[in-house]
Amino acid sequence: MPSALILIADGTEEMEFTITYDTLVRAGIVCTSAYVPAQDAPEADKTALSFATCSRGLKIVPDTLFSPQAAVPEHYDLLVVPGGAKGAQTIAQSVPVQHLVRRYLQEEKYVGMICAGSLAAQTSKLPRQPLTSHPSVQAELEKDFEYSDAPVVVSGKLVTRCVRARGLRLLMSTARKLTPPTVPPPRDPAPLLRVLCTAVVQDWRTGTAFPFALTLVELLCGAAARAEVAGPMVFPAGTFA
Repeated sequence: MPSALILIADGTEEMEFTITYDTLVRAGIVCTSAYVPAQDAPEADKTALSFATCSRGLKIVPDTLFSPQAAVPEHYDLLVVPGGAKGAQTIAQSVPVQHLVRRYLQEEKYVGMICAGSLAAQTSKLPRQPLTSHPSVQAELEKDFEYSDAPVVVSGKLVTRCVRARGLRLLMSTARKLTPPTVPPPRDPAPLLRVLCTAVVQDWRTGTAFPFALTLVELLCGAAARAEVAGPMVFPAGTFA
């Protein structure tokens, strides 16, 4: 049965962590979350498991503290680095994480980096290759990598994903057009939600944690497993599934 190690730190983006974890579990992948403390964190945070305070204040209790000895690719098939500006910086600046990123790829194991988590590709000194990220770190990465605007980029065993700010602008614009102030909220919001979700997906995937996670499912478990997991999520036709 495939297994995945998903890193988390203070400042990790909640949706990127939880959507990835949940989607992988739905595919039967055994997931372990590991807390990576900041270099300047109190000593207690480095030795006692508590909780990670995510980018929007959500508190998540990880499965374990990050241990370089326990996180080796002999124990897992996939290493995931989530985004969230502060959390991504903490994880990317961890020398043991950098070593593990290189080792996973050298041993033909998958490494997934979400959004600003792609900074770990740079700090790990990976060779030049196709890659994507959150626009906020694009300038830092495009000088060292073949930067792409694709929502999910697979380069060998490295999988990265981005979120485009203009997708959110389109969502807000569409919402304003469909629900002007003079119109009361619809009794059944489902049609509106389908339209909004489709608008986001077609504009470079604001919610690309889903296709990112589903891509990881497909790589580890096959296309049939991806379809089986995506089906009950009831995405609009032609979107994430």
